[in-house]
Amino acid sequence: MLANANIIDPWMQTIGLLSVPAGESKGCGSGLIEGNRARHVDGTALHGVRVSLVDRPTPSTATISWRDSTRCCYGDQVWCSSRARTEGVCAISGRPIRPGDAVFKPRPCRPQPCNAGAMILTSALDDATET
Repeated sequence: MLANANIIDPWMQTIGLLSVPAGESKGCGSGLIEGNRARHVDGTALHGVRVSLVDRPTPSTATISWRDSTRCCYGDQVWCSSRARTEGVCAISGRPIRPGDAVFKPRPCRPQPCNAGAMILTSALDDATET
C-alpha cells in the first residue's frame, strides 16, 4: 500500500488545477469535522470532506484517507509527525491546535497537495488507532 503512496495521479492533479479560480490559493487549510461537514478555521465551509485513518505504519507516520468532493481526494496519503507552527483545527476531532502541539501533516511533495495546510492532532490519531 505504501509503495503507491507517493505516486501522483495525473488526472486528479489536472482536475484539481482546473477547479481553482485564478489568483485563489490552492490550499485547503485546516479543516474541522462537524458531522459530515467540515469548515476552515475562518468558518468557510468545505463541503463533503471525509477524513479517516487508514494505517499507522510507524509511530511517526500515518496513512490518511482525505476525501473532498470539490477539491481533492487522497485515498492513501502519507502524513508525518511534526509540531504545529500556526493555530488550526484538527481535521479529525475538531479540537483547536495551538503552535507547538504535536500534530501530523501531509508529507511535503511537489506539487503541493491541496490539503497541505491541514493538521491532525497526534492524540486524535492515537484515539482513532485504539478504536
